[in-house]
Amino acid sequence: MLIKTHKTIFYMSLVMFLIFFESCRKEDFELIEPPKDKVITSNSVTSSLILKTLSNDGSSDNILDKSNCFNIKLPVTIEANGNALNITSKRDYSIVEYLFDDDDDDIDVVNINYPITLIQEDFTEVTINNSNEFNTYSNKCHGENELDDDIECLDFQYPIQASTFNKNNELIESITFVSDYEFYTFIKNLSNDDVTTLNFPITIKLSNDSLVTINTITELETIINSHKNDCDEDDDYDYNDDDCNDCNVDELTSILTNCDGWTVDKLNRNYTNHDDVYQGYTFNFYPDGSIEIYWYTSSAFGTWTSSGTKNNITVTINIPDLPLCNNDWILSEISEYNNTRLDLRVNDSDRLRYNNACN
Repeated sequence: MLIKTHKTIFYMSLVMFLIFFESCRKEDFELIEPPKDKVITSNSVTSSLILKTLSNDGSSDNILDKSNCFNIKLPVTIEANGNALNITSKRDYSIVEYLFDDDDDDIDVVNINYPITLIQEDFTEVTINNSNEFNTYSNKCHGENELDDDIECLDFQYPIQASTFNKNNELIESITFVSDYEFYTFIKNLSNDDVTTLNFPITIKLSNDSLVTINTITELETIINSHKNDCDEDDDYDYNDDDCNDCNVDELTSILTNCDGWTVDKLNRNYTNHDDVYQGYTFNFYPDGSIEIYWYTSSAFGTWTSSGTKNNITVTINIPDLPLCNNDWILSEISEYNNTRLDLRVNDSDRLRYNNACN
């Protein structure tokens, strides 16, 4: 009888323990249950928008490959208009442009030395051994007048963290991303069985450099949809249309006035070439807005002003004795490679370029 009583007490204790244990587990699960407004799921609208925002932008090296859907992995050796170049960083694309801009009337050609590696939109890499293989991949890209799928007007700010849970809502791991590649790979590999949350708040930079703080998945989807068309994604092959994105009047003034002896090496008016008209002339620009020009035993004087920002900086030159210089020019580019060059244009018909080895 005593044994039976002990068994009864044992079984009752076991039942109470199990009930208590399950209660504790249930309480733990409820404490870590992922908030539904922070859960990111595979193949959802939001995950698709995130992937389009994170995907590799292949348009940044269009001056080399004229292909929007991949980049050529650097370093790469090329010939640009017959000049051998080792391209080791994105800054070197400006050297190619420097050579292309030397003459508006020639045909600009890039020859790539194979093998090369392409970085595709999803960051996967493929080795290319010759021009035929290259053309096979390039022909699959959208052309310069076609819309591609990537969203270039927003940028995620890192670090970003995510948490993954199992089906019982138990936390498996927390992950930190520090690059588009890491975040893209994670979202791309989500499965239908994954329960994943983004750890809000997260920050996104818009095309005007302003920062937006986001607290939920719904907000994230709304922000991307609202701003995905804010900017010119520059998917065309016109490498001259954004050369002054970072130009400003103070920089222009500093470059012009800190060096004497500017020369004119390109001059077109109304589609007519006048490159040699001012050969042997030197131009000196001063902070007070005056210009002095000297050639042989002669001299002339004039004025200059500048105003505006970025690609809309107007440079007004007025030299009564040198009428071909006079115009309300638009600053097209400030370039530095062998020499410093200031390229001034009005549409396609008029161009004035000053050159100086001082800088």
